[in-house]
Amino acid sequence: MLITLLTSLFIVAFCIILLAVRILFVRGGKFPDMHIGGSKAMREKGIGCVQSQDREARQNRRMTIDTMEQAVNKSSN
Repeated sequence: MLITLLTSLFIVAFCIILLAVRILFVRGGKFPDMHIGGSKAMREKGIGCVQSQDREARQNRRMTIDTMEQAVNKSSN
């Protein structure tokens, strides 16, 4: 039981060290941006982050109910 626990802790610690190599040994190193909005390929396809889209939608909430119904009807067709 103790050997299994120590082996597991060693594997986890080794993986964390491997993940941190870029941060520790590269000048100005940081984790890569894994956010969808940070991907050039996704931006070219027009795919954005749900959080960003939600933020934009909340800022542009000045729609009337009729305008929202028309938008929903257009998207369902």
